[in-house]
Amino acid sequence: MKSTPVRGLLPLVVLLGLWQLFGDPESPYFPPPSEWVSAVQPLVDNSTLWDAIGATALTFLLGLVLATVIGSAVGTVVGASKPVDRALSPSLEFLRALPAASLVPVAALILGYTTSMKLVVVVLPATWPILLACRTARRSLSPVLLDVPKTLGLSRWERVTKILTPALLPAVLLGVRVAAPLALIITLLVEIITRVDGLGAVLGAAQANFLSAQVYGLLVVTGVLGYVVNWIVTRGETAISGRMRPN
Repeated sequence: MKSTPVRGLLPLVVLLGLWQLFGDPESPYFPPPSEWVSAVQPLVDNSTLWDAIGATALTFLLGLVLATVIGSAVGTVVGASKPVDRALSPSLEFLRALPAASLVPVAALILGYTTSMKLVVVVLPATWPILLACRTARRSLSPVLLDVPKTLGLSRWERVTKILTPALLPAVLLGVRVAAPLALIITLLVEIITRVDGLGAVLGAAQANFLSAQVYGLLVVTGVLGYVVNWIVTRGETAISGRMRPN
């Protein structure tokens, strides 16, 4: 019998149960889970939590879409031309090595503490998995696969849509699967650092005010959000890959 994701959560459920049984409600650092619910409830009642989740989700989705478009386009171009690859590789490797947190001061200096700043910081790190996957996939394409459409007289657009895109789509999906959790993590990190609207900003404010129960509760919310994102991306990749397989 195959194990299910719910069964995989059993150790966490047991840990939380033991924490609830033996935890001290008066503890300033390790309050039991029941206190987490009480601490987060005011944020639910005044819609602060829902607004924060919406802001984080919007930045995450826009960042992932932009990273997919940019990574796919640049990765395909770099993988198709060795001179372009040699010319751009040093710059790409330098940018790839930059930690996401180090981009925050520069982006904030130029764009201010805005949603656009968050988006820029999220897009750059999330682009690399997709770019590298597409570059590798483009390099490995057989020359015959690219020459046959020319022989058949297909237009450039038809070659891109009917040959190149289906051939590179598995690489794009793999890159997106890696980039999605990374984009969510960077989104939360930027919000915690800058306190720009989002779930990370609410979490950072709770930590600054030493609201430990609320911090734990918000961590659970971020964990659930990450789980949902991973589930959606995995199911989407499986569905698209299944449609591409020949019957």
